[in-house]
Order: sequence, then structure tokens, then C-alpha cells
Amino acid sequence: MLVLLPPSEGKAAGGEGAPLDMAALSLPGLGAAREAVLDELIALCSGDEEKARETLGIGVGLRAEVAKNAALRTAGTRPAAEIYTGVLYDALGLTTLDAAARERADRSLLVFSGLWGAVRPGDAIPSYRCSMGVKLPGLGALGAYWREPMARVLPEVAASGLVLDLRSAAYATAWKPKGEVAGRTATVRVLQSKIVDGVEKRSVVSHFNKATKGRMVRDLLTAGRVPEGPAELVEALRTLGYTVEAEAPARAGRPWAVDVVVAEL
Repeated sequence: MLVLLPPSEGKAAGGEGAPLDMAALSLPGLGAAREAVLDELIALCSGDEEKARETLGIGVGLRAEVAKNAALRTAGTRPAAEIYTGVLYDALGLTTLDAAARERADRSLLVFSGLWGAVRPGDAIPSYRCSMGVKLPGLGALGAYWREPMARVLPEVAASGLVLDLRSAAYATAWKPKGEVAGRTATVRVLQSKIVDGVEKRSVVSHFNKATKGRMVRDLLTAGRVPEGPAELVEALRTLGYTVEAEAPARAGRPWAVDVVVAEL
């Protein structure tokens, strides 16, 4: 099973680990692309601060993020599992998993990133600010930039099992599973169910979406469930107590669309 996650907008402060070692990161086939993005980001943030903030889409109150990016080569690192924070990662609780579940997480989770392309939970990285929607001066839109290197590397990483795609739209632009890989991919939407005047109403609510996805992955990891494909995923989630609605796609080579329906967190 390969689980594709978005990063968090906010990130924990940098750690006390050794400075970034690009050669030690997972998915070494992304190495050259990572170096190019890192060089561009550092150059941008080492120059005009206003231009850097505008490019990164951050306000004056977050100017410290610019200085942080400028020092990425020498900043302390910590595992990606500790860098990413927020609703999804609070619910996932990577650092509180038992040893067996943590091993499964290290083996199956990929966190997508505008800067790194994608990293494993155990990869040592510094805290940074660079979303997939950023357009760097020399590389353009990062979502488009990452497509070619991702298309080369990720089909092999996906191996022959389930691809569980929990990414937000911006990060899904960097890699779209195709062909045989797409056929064993499941994209998940979380719907909140409410009864209004005796009628059920369903809606997508960001907080429910993120928290439920994080809890769902944690439950799969903790239970040791490794579904082989989308149909097995649906069965596993129902066994774990989730309300799931899904249908096989009408044509082969298309991802499954899976809805998880929740009434409350």
C-alpha cells in the first residue's frame, strides 16, 4: 500500500539534527529536481524580501519564513513526521504510533511537497515554506515542474498494491496515476452528514476532511491492514467502523472514487 498525503501549511520549528543531506532522502530519483528547487528557493529568499513574500504568498507577519528558507542548507533537521503539523497530522499522530505501526508508516506513506517533491516520514528535513502552488522565477509553477520527475519515479514506488490518494487538489497536480496504476488507485472524499429539517444534507468540510483522513490512515496502520486494491480498502474501512460508499469505475484504468461519510469527529 502506498498512501499519498498533502503536507501541512504550517510546520514545526527546525530541529537539532544535522544539516540537510539530500543524498540521504528517500526517492533518490528526485534528487536532481530537488536540488534545482532548493537552489531557486534559497536564491529567491536571499534577495528582495518583498519579492520573496509575494512569490511565496505570505504576508508581512510571516517574513521570518523568508529568512528560514534562505538558510535551508545549514538549518537543523528533524524527521518529516515531526515537521508536518496541523489537523490531518494531529489525527494521524505519527510520533505516537507503536513500533510496528510506525514501521508500516515509514514504508507506505509519502508526503508531497513543493520543495522536496515527496518524502517519507523518516526523512530528515529542515522546516521550510514552499507550497506546490508557488511559481519560482526560474522553474515556473511547481505543480507542473514536478510532473516529469514524478512520472519517472513514482510508478515503481507504487509497486503492485493499492495507491490511496489523500492529497488536496494542488498536490495532486504533481502526479496523476495512469494506466494500470490508476486502476488500483482510490481517491477519498470525506462528507459530513447532517440532518436538516428531517432531510440528510452532505457537504465537504475542511476540518472533517483532514481529521478523518488522518484518523483513517492511523487506524489502517494500527490494525495492520494492508489492502491490496480499492475493493479491499472499502472492506477494510467498513471493518474498522467507517461508513463508506464506493463504486468500481465504469472503465478500466480509472481510479476508484471512495466517499467516507461522517456525522461528527
